[in-house]
Amino acid sequence: MRRILFASRNEGKIREAQAILGSSNVKLVSIRDFPDMPEVVEDGKNFFENALKKAKTLSEFIGLPTIADDSGLEVDCLDGRPGVYSARYAGPDASDGDNIERLLEEMKGVQPEDRTAAFKCLLVLYETDGSFQYFEGVFEGSIAEAPSGTGGFGYDPVFIPAGANKTVAELDPETKNSISHRGRAFEKLKEYLK
Repeated sequence: MRRILFASRNEGKIREAQAILGSSNVKLVSIRDFPDMPEVVEDGKNFFENALKKAKTLSEFIGLPTIADDSGLEVDCLDGRPGVYSARYAGPDASDGDNIERLLEEMKGVQPEDRTAAFKCLLVLYETDGSFQYFEGVFEGSIAEAPSGTGGFGYDPVFIPAGANKTVAELDPETKNSISHRGRAFEKLKEYLK
């Protein structure tokens, strides 16, 4: 069994990752297992820079192979915003609800056909020898006019997958993991780890 650190404190992300990698020969440990883990400032210009910085910093600190991801929502009519600022779109201490509120406010009056968006996930596996691999997942869809559903986290209550008529927050976790951006990136990682 290979121990790998998953560089996240986000309970939702940790659950998703465990579920996807569950059948592989990997035991994920999280930042929560190491109280003295340093905080990594995500100041990169894109998802890849943030994920690599986080994976490298924490792997070197703890001495374990480390998986880090950066992901976010890119809305076409907002020129790709919120992007790398997805988690803090409404401010540094914003809740998921605050971020959704700001997004919907900015999209007021935008017609349904112009509400296209995609979740993107960039996942980096950083090894203790300094080598790394990265995996990308993209999840196309559109933004609803109002939140719906109680599952998931982040922007799930307003993101409608392409070809669907309900939000990600209305899907069961297994369905979400099989089609989400993070699920797709983790499936690529899982194949690589085999």
